[in-house]
Order: sequence, then structure tokens, then C-alpha cells
Amino acid sequence: MRFGICTLDEFDLQGKTVLCRVDMNQPIDWENDSLKSTARIEACAPTLKEISDAGAKLVVMAHQGSDIEYENFYNTRPHAKVLESLIGKEVKWVEDVCGPTAREAIKALKDGEILLLDNVRYCSEEQTLFEMKLNLTHEQQAKTQVVQKLAPLGDLYVCDAFAASHRDQPTLCGFEQILPSAMGRLFEKEYVVISELMESPEKPCVFVLGGAKISDAFIMMETVLGKGVADKVLTGGLVGQILLHGIGKNVGQGSVDFIYAKNYEDYIPKAKELYEKYADKIVLPVDIASVEDGVRKEYDLTNVPADMSAVDIGAETVKIYQDYIANAKTVFVNGPMGIFEQEPSEAGTKAVFEALAETDAYTVVGGGDSVTAAKKYKVTDKLGYVCTGGGALIRFLTGEELPVVKALRHAGSKFGPEKK
Repeated sequence: MRFGICTLDEFDLQGKTVLCRVDMNQPIDWENDSLKSTARIEACAPTLKEISDAGAKLVVMAHQGSDIEYENFYNTRPHAKVLESLIGKEVKWVEDVCGPTAREAIKALKDGEILLLDNVRYCSEEQTLFEMKLNLTHEQQAKTQVVQKLAPLGDLYVCDAFAASHRDQPTLCGFEQILPSAMGRLFEKEYVVISELMESPEKPCVFVLGGAKISDAFIMMETVLGKGVADKVLTGGLVGQILLHGIGKNVGQGSVDFIYAKNYEDYIPKAKELYEKYADKIVLPVDIASVEDGVRKEYDLTNVPADMSAVDIGAETVKIYQDYIANAKTVFVNGPMGIFEQEPSEAGTKAVFEALAETDAYTVVGGGDSVTAAKKYKVTDKLGYVCTGGGALIRFLTGEELPVVKALRHAGSKFGPEKK
């Protein structure tokens, strides 16, 4: 055991049915029914191959997208194809999570075979809004439909989803209450590396927070600023826009409309309160960019067109952020500065990631979009550590016991390792 959690080394997997929860959440290419990145699948594939090669009947559970960020809410069929190519053996897939089709497919598995279930967040109890509104205990999660339907078919539960370990959902925290459980190889690696890193982080410590995962970003900011972990927080993406709008800065009506369309209006007063409390540590964009008729245009915040939609930070903001990154000792990054997938709106993200490659600071990049950006700009091998988790990474760094870690430790104490 490590950290009070069982590892795969402590179980004989031959002939066992293993329920394995991973994080394969990736940006979706809807038109081509494919994935824009495969980084997280590549990361968990070794664990899945090891379990299958050990002779287990492997059932893989994963989520794709969120009921809050609906643009990536999709099935897991493309993931099965990618996983199949990485592992080199057939990966069966069913359009079901815990219904009769899924359960019959699990029962039909032979030793060494792999089955990927559909998006677990198609189950209401796995949705983010369900988690946020009901706050079920782990014991209550064990009584949800998805756990009650699948657990009787499994001998062992394995969690290899460190990237989702800050979530408190049944497929992440419920199975550990009623099944022997272990962490997978990726989970083990990331947990160990980040634990060792945080024993003595060097200061100044700079956080770069962007992207569109607003709930995670605001929790991160409140925690790392409140506990004094972060000396500065550089903001971009929708995170920066909400903060700017919250303190009365003009980000364009198009940006404001987008914030309301995404139901993020509750974060506007939170942004004002947070900035007023930590104005000396939160660094906001001084200019923003839009794309008009395919052409990038940048505007100082005093000169933003009334109907503009912001898609990136501007060049002056980039210079400020580059300076902070260059003079830091430790830098944590979660989220891009803009819509980096498109050429006219990628300049801010590209410049920030190039600055990460050049700084002498120890750099940690986490989160799906951040990992994708690091690969796109070919700086992965110049970063200190690339973690599949974003929200999980940040919450772990603040000293919070992650829900999945708590659940796995519970299983370790309740069931213990298997006596081989």
C-alpha cells in the first residue's frame, strides 16, 4: 500500500472482473466523430493493458464532457477506437452504462477482454449538477443506481482517474464502499510526483488560470490565495473575462452574453468580491483580442467595442505575464488564455506556453486543454511535469484531501490488500 491506498501489486487479477474508472475526457470533433486530442487516453492505456494482460475481465468506465460544458458532452465510442490502437487488442464498446445491455456485455467477457461502457455522465447521478446540488456522502453514493447495478458484477474496483479525483461522484467514490479497491498506475504516479513536489515548493509561486471551467477556477483561486500558496494568479480565458466584468471593466457585450448563456452569472458578484479581497495578487488582462471577419484585432480595456466578443488576451497582457513567469520559481498552469484551437485567437496561449518552456522555474501543467496546448506548441519536454488533472491538481496542491483519495483510503482500511 502507498498513502494508505492499495496498488495493483497487491491483487491477483487472473480471472477477476475489474471495474476500472479512468479519465479519458478530451475535446470532441463532432463533425468527424473523433477526438481532437488523445493525451489522456495515452496516459491511462498502460494501466488498462496491464490489467488485461494479467488475465482480468476488464470493464472501463469513463466520462466525456459535462452537463455544464455541453459542447464536449458526447459518447465514448471514439475513445474505444483510440484505446484499441494503443493497447493492440480489441476494445468492445456498448451504448449503455449500467442497463441490461451493459450488464449482459460484462457477464459475457472472457479473461483478458476489455469492454468500454458509454459516457457515465449520461446517468443523472454522475452529472456535475447532481454532485453540486445534492452533496451525497460516499455511503449514499454506494446506493446509487450505477454502483448498485455494476458492483455485483465486479471483484475489484480500480481508479486510475487522478484527473477527476476532485469530483465527488458515484463511479469515483461509491464503489470503494463495497468493493476491494486499488489505484491504477497513472493515479499512483501522479499522486507520488505531486506529493514529492509540494513538500518544498519554491517561491515566488505563480498560478496561471484560464479556460472555461469556471467552478474549478474560482475554487482554485479562493483556496490558493486564501492559504498563501500563490503569490500571483495570472488570469485569462473566460476566467479573466468574468473577473474583468465583475469589477466593471468593459469586455464587450458579446462576452457578457456568452457568460450568461453559459449560466455563469452567479460568478460575477463572486468575482468582484474575490478581486476586492486579493487585488494585489490577482493579475487581470490589460487588453483583449477579438476576431472580426477572420482578422485578429486587439483592444485596450479603455477602448473595447460595445458589441465585442473576447477570444484571447492581448499583446500587452502577454508581456506582463511573460515577465511574471520568467521571474517565478514555481509555475502552475491550468487552462488556456483563449481559443487556442484557432489561429487568429491562439497568440496569447502560444506565448504563455513558450514562456513556460523558457523560464528557469519548475513548471507544472495540468488539465486536458493545457496538456493539448503544450503538445501543440511542442513544449512538453521542456516542462517540469505534465499532469492529466487540472482541478484535481490544484486542489491537491492546496492540501485538500481529494474525495477519491478519501474513498480509496477507506477501501484500503476496510478491505485491505488481497492475500495472494
